[in-house]
Amino acid sequence: MQNDLLNERAKTHGDFDQVALTARAIKALFSRANLSPTQREALDMIASKLGRIANGNANEPDHWRDIAGYAELVVRHLRRQEIARIADEVRNV
Repeated sequence: MQNDLLNERAKTHGDFDQVALTARAIKALFSRANLSPTQREALDMIASKLGRIANGNANEPDHWRDIAGYAELVVRHLRRQEIARIADEVRNV
């Protein structure tokens, strides 16, 4: 049963070892960037999805949807931060 699942995932996600190497290389690009925990986690997840695209089935729509979803979560986070900043400015006027 477990082997069936792993074999099926390998068709869309690629070889796990290769995905890991690719994702770690992408993540290393951001290792010194000044990012919030939310931004860093989103980039980590996006890097994993890019690893799957590079090593697995690039035509798997879920990989692309996931990347868009993580990017949207960062946009929402940044909007909340901006709203909080503006609210603080208004209170301090």
